[in-house]
Amino acid sequence: MKLKVFVTLKPGVLDPQGRAIHHALGNLGFEGVSDVRQGKLIELEVADGTDDATIDSMCRKLLANTVIENYRVERA
Repeated sequence: MKLKVFVTLKPGVLDPQGRAIHHALGNLGFEGVSDVRQGKLIELEVADGTDDATIDSMCRKLLANTVIENYRVERA
């Protein structure tokens, strides 16, 4: 089974990479971008019988820092 795990910073957490992207877009002449938040995508191939609790445990223990990040899992 294929999974996509989207990890993003929680609202209110400073995002220096997002700010750098926002600044660079302005320097390149792209107008109208009011904010940028940067995240990461992790693609996993797991056994078909992998349950939601196991997937959640992988995310909480390794893939996301749940103090400052949220995550969302999609099955492909």
